Amino acid sequence: MHTLETFPIHRLLFPESGLGFAQAHATEEVLGALESAIAGQRTLLPVSEENEAVLRASQRAGHDIDPSVALVVATSGSTGTPKGAMLSPANVISSADATHQYLGGEGQWLLAMPPNHIAGLQVLIRSMVAGFTPAVLNVAQGFQVHAFAEAAGNLEGRRYTSLTPLQLLKAMDSLEGIDALRSFDAILVGGAPLLVDDQRAASELGITLISTYGSSETSGGCVYNGKPIPGAKVRLRGERIILGGPMVARGYRNMPDHEAFAEPGWFASSDTGVVEDGVLRITGRMDTIIDSGGLKIHPEVLEHRLANVPGVRAVCVVGIPDRRLGQAIVCAFEGDASPEDLIEALDDLPRWQLPKRMLKLDALPLIGVGKVDRQAIAALFNSDKTRQ
Repeated sequence: MHTLETFPIHRLLFPESGLGFAQAHATEEVLGALESAIAGQRTLLPVSEENEAVLRASQRAGHDIDPSVALVVATSGSTGTPKGAMLSPANVISSADATHQYLGGEGQWLLAMPPNHIAGLQVLIRSMVAGFTPAVLNVAQGFQVHAFAEAAGNLEGRRYTSLTPLQLLKAMDSLEGIDALRSFDAILVGGAPLLVDDQRAASELGITLISTYGSSETSGGCVYNGKPIPGAKVRLRGERIILGGPMVARGYRNMPDHEAFAEPGWFASSDTGVVEDGVLRITGRMDTIIDSGGLKIHPEVLEHRLANVPGVRAVCVVGIPDRRLGQAIVCAFEGDASPEDLIEALDDLPRWQLPKRMLKLDALPLIGVGKVDRQAIAALFNSDKTRQ
């Protein structure tokens, strides 16, 4: 039996505060710890300074755990206390191998995401599997394009990285960033959908993007550009997306009977989608559906429309309690557009789908890697400050 060890990965990579690159010896120390976990010698719980206390308690760090588990990786926790996906060595290695097979070969990776999240962890694991030392960028205080470009310029051979849409768009705002993005053989983009116009702009600039879909429960992205990577499987149960394959976790720590893993080898996600011509398209989430007056809508449908309005940088639609409707549709956004601009963009939709209230923010609250905190948005609308 193993003891679940807290693994302060960011502190190990960057022992000194401030921006910059991880020193080679620090990177090698972290890779060595991951390698020992994948070799079955220990079980690690990656944490950050922000979530260490919560994860230590919720995942029972310091207590026994099955030695067949290499990593316990936290979910985003967007609906409450983060759950811990228990990943075996076979889970993470199969994911890394499938990624390299999809990309056409191994290469050197640049880590430009938080290393405690599954997307960042997989950059490190893929590097370890490929035998390359990754470049590691500290993004704790924000994504700096100059530092990203400098790191990209030092990579050798085939070059890969993973970015959120926000990081990608920030890099695309400068010539230095565009040149750096062009230097990669492939850039995995996940965590949130990328607008069609942004995808087209990247393509026209010669930037090779791959849209990814997956989670901690699937050892990271397992669907690239709408199709499963080698070994992964996708099917639908009604609208609900069910993911299978060797990269699917063994379950959640301390939740042995969770319904998401009721079928061995499969993970029932909370996402909804459709498959068109063999390509999976995400339509929303089971837990965000808004029931307004007995009529149901995925908020992502409205968000997709509104995100394409000129002057809108980010948008979030949620349902809040309403005495008459059950739930009222409300919208928070950031950017230079006006509420009237957003309503005009929805002019062809049924009136019941129009947001009843709108809130313009300097920045939408985030949780996880580039994900909007829907609970925080709903709380803003429920506060007295917005009832003017």
